[in-house]
Amino acid sequence: MKNNIAREDLNAVIELLQQEDPILTQSKNVRAFEAEWSQWLGVKHSVFVNSGSSANLVTIAALKELHGAGGEVIVPAITWVSDISAVLHCGFTPVFADINPRTLSMDTEQILSKITPQTRAVFLTHVLGYNGLTDKLLTELKARGIPLIEDVCESHGATFRNQKLGSFGWASNFSFYYAHHLSTIEGGMVCTDDEDLYEAVRMMRGHGMVRELAGSDRKAGYFEENPDLNPDFIFAFPAYNVRSTEVNAVIGRSQLPRLDANNEKRTANFMLFLRNLDPDLYRTDFDTEGSSNYAFTLVLKEPNQGLYERVVAALRGANVEFRRGTAGGGNQLRQPYLRRLLGDDAWKQCPIADHVHFYGFYIGNYPTLDADSILKLCDLLNGLK
Repeated sequence: MKNNIAREDLNAVIELLQQEDPILTQSKNVRAFEAEWSQWLGVKHSVFVNSGSSANLVTIAALKELHGAGGEVIVPAITWVSDISAVLHCGFTPVFADINPRTLSMDTEQILSKITPQTRAVFLTHVLGYNGLTDKLLTELKARGIPLIEDVCESHGATFRNQKLGSFGWASNFSFYYAHHLSTIEGGMVCTDDEDLYEAVRMMRGHGMVRELAGSDRKAGYFEENPDLNPDFIFAFPAYNVRSTEVNAVIGRSQLPRLDANNEKRTANFMLFLRNLDPDLYRTDFDTEGSSNYAFTLVLKEPNQGLYERVVAALRGANVEFRRGTAGGGNQLRQPYLRRLLGDDAWKQCPIADHVHFYGFYIGNYPTLDADSILKLCDLLNGLK
């Protein structure tokens, strides 16, 4: 991958630091970034936090406070660990659904088959820029009153029905780490149209303090109920400190105006990659409608250990960085933390994810990547028959 922080972003930070007495903790730039991001995404509210993982955590913590403790959350086998760890830390039981091989996101039929009276939410990851939503999924979840949480950490700007991902669910989470579509060095965002969730997440971000609330009526209610407490130090929830800083927000604000153009370049890169990849060796039939590519997805069409070894050797020999298993280390059910919880054979319930675990890769994609490099990469891979 390549660092997303441009010189103009660094200059924006320098301008902040050259002020007479700059405020560096969470302040007006954080609020401005939240408002600008909400407008870009098409939601009412956004809350800036210090990482995408923190966005996951405070969202699930708010789910617990607003919808009650206990129960199940349906999660994918291909995702980043923080989605599942947030579910575990907040006392919910993760229920795993296998993936759709054309999107690498949870398969709709798999999700619906896992729903029980104990289901509290569906936590769906839009993997590596692909859309994971379907009309059937949205209709069924709405009819059953089950909240949808969208993990859009790798899919900034991707769409479904010409509407940005992250604007469909009860909540959505974004990551602004390193080489993501937009980077604030470290950072994340929780987005929602739900006023109760918005206020809960604001408090979850800042120690559970009532002073973090946006609504004055809500604050007044807490003040009236707790006359024995200092109004500046009323803690409604046993929460966290996952606030970000003005420096991170300034970088985000600097990057946001060029996000759409950069996404177009990334997607064009990926389409060139897929068009020139050998479909007899690798999957090229991904559902790219509305996608906003984060990294080139390279998945062997069939289980083939010999081809796998040749791919690894060729990429390493050419100094091409890659990650095996795509996002997050492949099938999460093979990871030690879940083996201890669910047993050594739990991975068998997600065979499609397991194919990606052993025969899937991702390779870096970024706006300044040139076409010749992409074509050389395809030639290298296609010559490994």
